Amino acid sequence: MAFGKSPCERGRLNCRSVWPFLLFFWCVSRIVSGQIRYAIPEELKKGSVIGNVAQDLGLDVQRLRSGRARIVTRQSIQYTELKTDKGVLVVNERIDREQLCGDVTPCSFSFEVILENPMELHPVKVMIQDQNDNPPQVLYPVQTGGSLVAEMMPRSADVGYLVTKVVAVDVDSGQNAWLSYKLQKATDRALFEVGLQNGEIRTIRQVTDKDAVKQRLTVIVEDNGQPSRSATVIVNVAVADSFPEVLSEFTDFTQDKEYNDNLTFYLVLALAVVSFLFITCLVVIISVKIYRWRQSRVMYHSNLPVIPYYPPRYSDTLGTGTLQHVYNYEVCRTTDSRKSDCKFGIAGSQNVLIMDPSSTGTMQRIQSEKSILDEPDSPLEVRKIM
Repeated sequence: MAFGKSPCERGRLNCRSVWPFLLFFWCVSRIVSGQIRYAIPEELKKGSVIGNVAQDLGLDVQRLRSGRARIVTRQSIQYTELKTDKGVLVVNERIDREQLCGDVTPCSFSFEVILENPMELHPVKVMIQDQNDNPPQVLYPVQTGGSLVAEMMPRSADVGYLVTKVVAVDVDSGQNAWLSYKLQKATDRALFEVGLQNGEIRTIRQVTDKDAVKQRLTVIVEDNGQPSRSATVIVNVAVADSFPEVLSEFTDFTQDKEYNDNLTFYLVLALAVVSFLFITCLVVIISVKIYRWRQSRVMYHSNLPVIPYYPPRYSDTLGTGTLQHVYNYEVCRTTDSRKSDCKFGIAGSQNVLIMDPSSTGTMQRIQSEKSILDEPDSPLEVRKIM
């Protein structure tokens, strides 16, 4: 019998392998404090207060500052921010419950608030409450833009005949995802009804010969949120026993009314633009024609005086008697210009004004009667009159 052995040796345990684990758990228990939880609605604005971390953890704001408190999260997006100057936790990013958790309920995310000197770790869990921020989505019947989708129903259908079923979903959770179906409009409201909870469309009476082949139903799908959101679905029903009969009756359903209205609007707009451009061009052309006609009339009836032209070197300089009396001119003609039909005119300066330097303002007019054509023929003559 052995005496003086420790409990680890009596239990055949390795004390060296146990002590590290005990030390780890002891350190964790000293660091990790109590966990706090918050519940907030989704879609809160950025900067909205989630809770007072300093007060809920029993810490002083000075401790948050000196400990350099910060948030550590395992998510790619940091939805919250810690304001160490006030000790409050605020929303840092938009929180969408459907994007964060999908169909998982309840929805939450967690993070840790860490302080230094001494080291402290405070887990925080934030629960996200669903809000009715999504309308119902209709899965069936599929809503198409221009093509027509119709459900077939025979004329021999009995009361309670299942024509079709409207299928819709809501991505919200809880009561916000509860859906109800109501018949808003119908070609004949006395022929069909819609199940309030399941969206089934059934007949409530027998089909007669007076009932139209084309039946159009408008069903509204509403959720149970506050405020309630809804979606509208149009169901076309063909009451016929044969497929050719359906084709003959539905030939005028090829276009949607809204599409026709848009097409008419664009056609009218195009016609208005073309008409405006045509009228504008016509007015501009007429205005230009009138302007040119008025200009020609003004020039034709103009009574402006004719200003005589004096050749250079003929101008008197302020009546001082220094009128130039030397004029040079050139006459070009052929050798036999007397017999030629091509003759150049007489020099424009046959009348020469001569001023007597000794007189004050008296001028004599000398007529030069001698013609240039009387001179001997020569290819080129240059004359100078003094």
